[in-house]
Amino acid sequence: MEDFSAAREDMVRSQLLPRGIADPRVLRAMRSVPRERFVGKAMIPHAYEDRPLPIGEDQTISQPYIVALMTEALGLEGGEKTLEIGTGSGYQAAILAELSREVYTVERLPHLLDRARRILETLGYENIFFKIDDGTMGWKDHGPYDAIIVTAAAPGIPGPLKEQMAEDGRLIIPVGDRYSQTLIRVTREDGGLFQEDLGGCRFVPLKGAYGWP
Repeated sequence: MEDFSAAREDMVRSQLLPRGIADPRVLRAMRSVPRERFVGKAMIPHAYEDRPLPIGEDQTISQPYIVALMTEALGLEGGEKTLEIGTGSGYQAAILAELSREVYTVERLPHLLDRARRILETLGYENIFFKIDDGTMGWKDHGPYDAIIVTAAAPGIPGPLKEQMAEDGRLIIPVGDRYSQTLIRVTREDGGLFQEDLGGCRFVPLKGAYGWP
């Protein structure tokens, strides 16, 4: 099997470091997780390019920089219980699993979840737990969560996700219309919720009861 370690290193040096990604734990995860395993065979030569790639069912694997940016914004230290909304390819879940104690990931498309689960289990991840469901409802049974990441664009921040945030918890979510969004970080402090704008972005729509129809 082809060795992509040089491609991973080049991705970090040319795409992440120049754009300000500085958390050493995030950089280490981006250097170690084999992104090429999460795309189809035709896309393997493009796995480390500076762009999102199609993974089927009108879904994408996010641009490496966006994965790193959203992950860094969560401020993970290793002991967190993390909720991911939108398993997709499974790549973001793998990055989170490198940095969290446990990852709970929810996907509405069974085919994508089954494929991601197979890949992640083959790679040896034992701290990722999977569920088929409407991700806008979160996964209440295992909450509250120290960190929540939403990998699709919502018209607003789903109420159930806010409710499932732990004290000092962080939520990262793209919010906007179907064509352009703003990446938002929500932090729960002293029982209140505080929002920060992390810049513009573009994601596929988040579908569900608190998303798009």
